[in-house]
Amino acid sequence: MKCLRVGLEVDVEKYEVGKGMEDGVELWSDVVTRGWFVMDSLVQIKKENGAIVCPYILHKRGKTFIAEGDYIITELDGSKHVCSEEKVFKRFKPVEE
Repeated sequence: MKCLRVGLEVDVEKYEVGKGMEDGVELWSDVVTRGWFVMDSLVQIKKENGAIVCPYILHKRGKTFIAEGDYIITELDGSKHVCSEEKVFKRFKPVEE
């Protein structure tokens, strides 16, 4: 059966450190030891105490860590997703207001 994805209006914002867009952060050392697969591009934030943390978005499948250049997609129900810069505008088209 062929199906089309139903068009939903969503908010699309490029992630910026310090704007409170993430759901939480995890220590970089914990991310490394747990073996997250793409470490090179993860956003790393240095806290005042010297700790380095990586921001993430929490969704029904778990955590998605935010990489440099990622966009945060927020649906009308408030659920969030992370989308890479290469894919975001292939999947979402701007709405004329």
